Amino acid sequence: MGPHPAVAAIRLAVRRVLHDIRHDVGSPFPAGPPPLVLVACSGGADSMALASALAFEAPRCGLRAGGVTVDHGLQPDSDVRAREVAERLAELGLDPVERSSVTVGHAGGPEAAARTARYAALDAAAERHGAVAVLLGHTRDDQAETVLLGLARGSGTRSLAGMAAAFAGLGGGPAHAGGSAPRYRRPFLSVDRQTTRRACLVQSIPVWDDPHNSDPSFTRSRVRHEALPVLEKALGRGVVEALARTAQLSRDDADALDDWAREAERAATRPDGTLEIAALRGLPPAVRRRVLRRAAIAAGAPAGSLFARHIEETDRLITAWRGQSPLNLPGRVEASRQGGRLVLQQANRWADGSAVTPGRSAE
Repeated sequence: MGPHPAVAAIRLAVRRVLHDIRHDVGSPFPAGPPPLVLVACSGGADSMALASALAFEAPRCGLRAGGVTVDHGLQPDSDVRAREVAERLAELGLDPVERSSVTVGHAGGPEAAARTARYAALDAAAERHGAVAVLLGHTRDDQAETVLLGLARGSGTRSLAGMAAAFAGLGGGPAHAGGSAPRYRRPFLSVDRQTTRRACLVQSIPVWDDPHNSDPSFTRSRVRHEALPVLEKALGRGVVEALARTAQLSRDDADALDDWAREAERAATRPDGTLEIAALRGLPPAVRRRVLRRAAIAAGAPAGSLFARHIEETDRLITAWRGQSPLNLPGRVEASRQGGRLVLQQANRWADGSAVTPGRSAE
């Protein structure tokens, strides 16, 4: 008799990702111990189910399995809980197992600051242990919530693309020691949250329910417990699956448009780093605005502060030129039209930091 269907589902998802990792790392492996794959584990049902599946599948794929739990220090007795999670990971057979304590800052709000601190800790652990990949327990439900949040922000196709199944990291840094494959993998984006919880239940794996996940002061919590249930009541079951499917379709489209934009940017960039207006004007709006966003970020505009309205105003310097004054973009970046060129650069400033050239704010 085979494993419970929920256990079989999570193991299959992990097995597929481990095969991808083996392919990316290359075979045969160099002399020494097998490559290491880490799982990031909070102690919740999703990450504990992932840890159990990794512990089972890794040896069968010729890989080692380890775990990392990050103590954000944001709740009482978080250090005790982190120690308990580490003990559970060790009981599953993971080795090495690491507890990492971080200090969460304030930049971008509590959720973004915690995420930044967490990925920094995971990156450091992966480097210390020479891990070829780190697995994350985000599920199809998490993906649906991410798409809905992106839709509410009106941030475009890339935002609707949700979370990537594989990515290098928040900063786009190194993939893994000695390699170029994505460091982070999300095996459960096609697995629902109910399946991971059931898998833990039938395997008698203790789980911890983070109170932040039900705290209405967090936007994602309101989406999870209020918005999505209302949508399912109004539209019928299947909303989560449809949103997750939208993410994949949007990601495919966004990737294609981003590739086009990179080629267009190279063709439009002059030797002095400015952009040729004539080359930009003939591009489809979706491609041209991607070029402008890339150029603004390259000039110093923080990606997280650069919104659609900023790019739309910059685009008007190309498509609706009426002699507008320069635009002030986030990050003290100035966008201006000079003859047949679009210039995005840091605004000139006095020693005290005040701007020399006044400009119209796009904010």
